[in-house]
Amino acid sequence: MAWYKESDRDKSAIRISAVDQGGFSVLVCDQCGVCMGMCSTMALSADDNGVVRLDKKACVGCLVCVGECLRGYMHYHDDVAAPFKCIACGICASKCPNGALLIANEGGVQHA
Repeated sequence: MAWYKESDRDKSAIRISAVDQGGFSVLVCDQCGVCMGMCSTMALSADDNGVVRLDKKACVGCLVCVGECLRGYMHYHDDVAAPFKCIACGICASKCPNGALLIANEGGVQHA
């Protein structure tokens, strides 16, 4: 199943919430890489674009990365086999009906 077709917001790799005065806050991974240093199985690594990705085969599900992500970018849901986060794939930007999201390359690292 492709996760972008999931309607449960708790399974989303990004978090969007309403804020004061009718605006929205988007919580999306900035690819800082702190989680990579926390992973005892080295299941997290950065690709050539600087995007931190999870090797689900190497992940043992300890969830240390979720607990240690100070910004709350790593997520977990009981229905999903491994932790997950934004990987700057661009699906959110392409599906946003108002064009409010975009993928940008800042400092050599892709961000949603």
